[in-house]
Amino acid sequence: MKLSKVGLGVTVLLCSQLAGCMGQMGLSGMLTKGNLSAVDNRYGRAGLYVLLAPVYGITAAADLFIFNSIEFWTGKNPITGKSPALVDMPADAVFKINHKLDKDLTTAPVKLSRASMSAIDDNTLVSYEDGTEQVMLGRKQGEMVDFYLDQEFIASVSIAEMERYVAARS
Repeated sequence: MKLSKVGLGVTVLLCSQLAGCMGQMGLSGMLTKGNLSAVDNRYGRAGLYVLLAPVYGITAAADLFIFNSIEFWTGKNPITGKSPALVDMPADAVFKINHKLDKDLTTAPVKLSRASMSAIDDNTLVSYEDGTEQVMLGRKQGEMVDFYLDQEFIASVSIAEMERYVAARS
């Protein structure tokens, strides 16, 4: 089966966008460091930046779509060699949802051999299964959804919070 260039482009774009491309931007950082090292004054650096604008665009796109995706899935940036991945760094998060989650699911690489989603009943919103037969459930309790991994409570999120999250992502 032949895959058209447009189809291939869409596939690569979707895969990269679903990969959580937040990362260290290693290639762009190397270019910036090179710019700052090449000239010793602000006007020269600004002029060099203008001349290198297309290169900055290419390195940022490569970081965003390729290297940060690799960092997300492997836990290590292929350009800088730094580990853990930026998304695995501890931070003061607004929403604490992983404090009871199995540690295998909080760091890269996350290994899934099979996943499925389905509605089990009117109040069970999501069913998730991987190769180890773990099941993640979301059960609606009034205006809240409680999430469980193998029947162990993980987090509780309001429906309004989830709607705001979805609206912000679209």
